[in-house]
Amino acid sequence: MNWWGKILGGAFGMMLGGPIGAVLGAAMGHNFDKGLSQSGNQTGFGRQERAQTMFYTATFSVMGHVCKADGQVTDDEIALAKQVMQQMDMGTAQRKAAIGLFNEGKKDSFPLNDIIKQFKQEIGFRPNLLRMFIEVQIMAAYADGVMDPAERKVLLNICQLLNISQHEFDHLCAMIGGSGSSKSGRSDGSPTLKQAYVVLDIDKTASVSEIKKAYRRLLSQHHPDKLVAKGLPEEMMKVAADRTHEIRKAYEVIKQEKGF
Repeated sequence: MNWWGKILGGAFGMMLGGPIGAVLGAAMGHNFDKGLSQSGNQTGFGRQERAQTMFYTATFSVMGHVCKADGQVTDDEIALAKQVMQQMDMGTAQRKAAIGLFNEGKKDSFPLNDIIKQFKQEIGFRPNLLRMFIEVQIMAAYADGVMDPAERKVLLNICQLLNISQHEFDHLCAMIGGSGSSKSGRSDGSPTLKQAYVVLDIDKTASVSEIKKAYRRLLSQHHPDKLVAKGLPEEMMKVAADRTHEIRKAYEVIKQEKGF
């Protein structure tokens, strides 16, 4: 039985605990946030299943919080949340739980810092998973076409708690928020040369070896199978696969321009 099957079976109670357990319990109509083990394996959960449940819970609840940071949740932001759910090919029960988590995150009482601290404690030794998490949150902030200063403030706070650098955050914002998006690129869907350099996070004066190194690094960071092995829910492989596709397209544009 996978992580979601165990959640539906009610076996997640002893697995999570803490603020993340409380938020998941509230979203699903259960109460199991007190006196539960953070490190035990009493219910047969492996570390990967724990991480998958943590990632799922934190992703959608924090997404709700980020979208509400500017005082309102727009139709575009709701559509983005539903788009991620669609990419995950969720069943009815999963979708209902994700919406419940999103709504929990919108509440004024949502304990963002506590959620992120518990998430980091569980996931912190898997930096690529943390990066995928913040990418999804940045996507949510840009869902309506612009990142509000209040949303940026929340995201920077999250990055600080997760030890994600300002440079990494700025790179992801540039890549996701417009200049790195294929939506404003060429007619065939590939990015412009300028956008391609943004996606690979390199300067236009970079050497061929530097370009290849950046490309391999980014592909490794976003490789769907590697991320799932680290704890990304299998249902979110499509999100990671879309990012690797963007990276490959950017590399091909630069490769063609450089002639190697």
